[in-house]
Amino acid sequence: MKWLKAISQNIWSKLGPIWHRWQFGRLLIILFLTIFLVTSAYLVILAKTSNVKNLEATLSQTTTVYDDQGEKAGELYSQKGTYVSYNKISQNMRDAVLSIEDRNFYHEYGFSVKGIARAAVLLVKNKLTGSNTISGGGSTLTQQLVKNAYLSQEQTFTRKAKEIFLAMQVEQDYTKNEIFTMYLNNAWFGHGVWGVEDASQKYFGVHASELTTSQAATLAGMLTSPAKFNPIDHPAASTARRNLVLTTMVENKKITSAQGATAKATTDTLNDTYDDSGNYKYPWYFDSVINEAINTYGLTENDVMNRGYKIYTTLNQEDQSNLQTDFNNSALFNYVNDAQAASIVLNAKTGGVLAVVGGRESTHTFRGFNRANQSQLQPGSAIKPMVVYAPALQRGYSINSKLPNQSTSFGTNNYTPNNAMNVETADVPMYSALEHSYNIPAVYLLNKMGVEVGYKSGIKFGLPLSTKDKNLSLALGGLTKGVSPQQMAQAYTAFANGGVMSDAHYITKIVDASGKVIVSTPKAKQTQVISSKVANNMTRMMLGTYTDGTGVGSAPSGYTIAGKTGTTENPNSTDNATSSKDSWAMAYTKDIVQATWMGLEGNNTGSLPLGLTSTMGPLVKTSLEQILPNTDQTKFTVTNPNTTSTNSQSNDLWSTIQDDFNTGVDKAVDGAGQLWNSVKGLFGN
Repeated sequence: MKWLKAISQNIWSKLGPIWHRWQFGRLLIILFLTIFLVTSAYLVILAKTSNVKNLEATLSQTTTVYDDQGEKAGELYSQKGTYVSYNKISQNMRDAVLSIEDRNFYHEYGFSVKGIARAAVLLVKNKLTGSNTISGGGSTLTQQLVKNAYLSQEQTFTRKAKEIFLAMQVEQDYTKNEIFTMYLNNAWFGHGVWGVEDASQKYFGVHASELTTSQAATLAGMLTSPAKFNPIDHPAASTARRNLVLTTMVENKKITSAQGATAKATTDTLNDTYDDSGNYKYPWYFDSVINEAINTYGLTENDVMNRGYKIYTTLNQEDQSNLQTDFNNSALFNYVNDAQAASIVLNAKTGGVLAVVGGRESTHTFRGFNRANQSQLQPGSAIKPMVVYAPALQRGYSINSKLPNQSTSFGTNNYTPNNAMNVETADVPMYSALEHSYNIPAVYLLNKMGVEVGYKSGIKFGLPLSTKDKNLSLALGGLTKGVSPQQMAQAYTAFANGGVMSDAHYITKIVDASGKVIVSTPKAKQTQVISSKVANNMTRMMLGTYTDGTGVGSAPSGYTIAGKTGTTENPNSTDNATSSKDSWAMAYTKDIVQATWMGLEGNNTGSLPLGLTSTMGPLVKTSLEQILPNTDQTKFTVTNPNTTSTNSQSNDLWSTIQDDFNTGVDKAVDGAGQLWNSVKGLFGN
């Protein structure tokens, strides 16, 4: 070792003068103090800006969802259970927790000096062994509380420092009993249970105020690791841990030796009376609310589930409950059980979602795939009103304009569409082409107007088209990616609402646990995508879908609806010309819009039955008969062109004259002549 000492003296003899000359020692001290000061300032600011005063309200309240009438619809929570006050927690439980977790809780200021020293030693040890974590050590009940409430679970030194400063702030704002109550109500006890009250119900079937010494020791022993020490999965380990807790209770003079011995000899009977059913009773809707809070308003899932918010929505509980029940009825899908489905109902005037179901399932997956608003499906002919017929009306076509319906090739690539079942007819009026969903007239129109016209119209209606969709198959809903039922329903609000499209949404307001409004009532975004005249004429054409066209047999009894159906071929089928993969039903009144889809997923090589009545027609009919009585039942101001009464003919003719006026005075004059002849006919001339 003399050689090492000699080398160090030699080095210091050369560096010493430089060290003293430039006062590196003082510079290091200044640097250390600066870092300490900046770090301390940061941690103090963190503690002061964490809204600690709101902690109790946040932990004690569950996030509540309200419907469109302001009535409670359910609750959202994950890391939260039934909150109970301090005096509703048995003395046995208090003594057990203090004995095993933090016996000096009432004598320290949020942190333990001994605990910090122990953590520091472990830190040095872990650094020497190549570990970057702190393996336990030093956390008081207050620190555990703020860790669960504010911080991540990683055991880094930085998190430990934040934990200490936050714990000090909590100690400043709350009494010891309040902190203890928050801790036990926010503790994890395994098996999906948070909080001492629900844990008492889950494991022993009693309230937290009724826990015996043995039961309390069992629950207290689980706090460090519910996975290892819960009595359901690991009864032997749980009993051993319970006995250790009882021993510490005797040592801390919380119970006598005799009481400890009696408790150790006790065999507790497990009894699960925990019930959390009913709180998440509208899973598809609540999932969508959470997603919108995250994606639109910048909250996190943890915020939404655990911050005690009040979330006001556009939900209609009766419609939602009925729709969920309908989806469980296979008869409404004609017992086609290998197909999936989704449906969504919007308020036509505001775009507020009244009800939504995202799939046919036996067990719901929390925030699982929702086909109603997350899917990319081929819309088939349901897209025709947005990309073909609405832009055609805007360019002077009339609903009575005659369109060819014989097989023809279009464009430079000779695109040749066929009607369903290869039906061909003489030229048909435009309204008939739409209600019967003929493909040839639709492609003819798009080709005449130009694909760019249809593409831009689809974009205006909010459809997620790509430049690859700029081809004639756009007229038939052959898209590169696809659309969701929610996007389709949103687009159809323009037809129901005088040409004004309302963006679909679920949330109207969010209030935090302290009563502060963090999302004020947002005004639904509305866009005038077509004129009211075009919207009315589109409705006139679509009134025939459910009376004379492809939706016959699926209309709700006693109500007048407009809409459009859609069907796609199955590319996985060996005979896809006569197979069906997707079936769509768009239906609307002046009050609501419903989009319903049913289809085969994946590489299914089968085929849906052809025709709406053979697939989900019963569902459409039944659900609308449940939904429409809950609306204002606003009547359409236009008539079905298929109506044969004299008055209706006169009204339709007058509408035709108004349309023709856009294409020139000559047509208007000709139409006026027709009207005059009709008037004379009324008087027998």
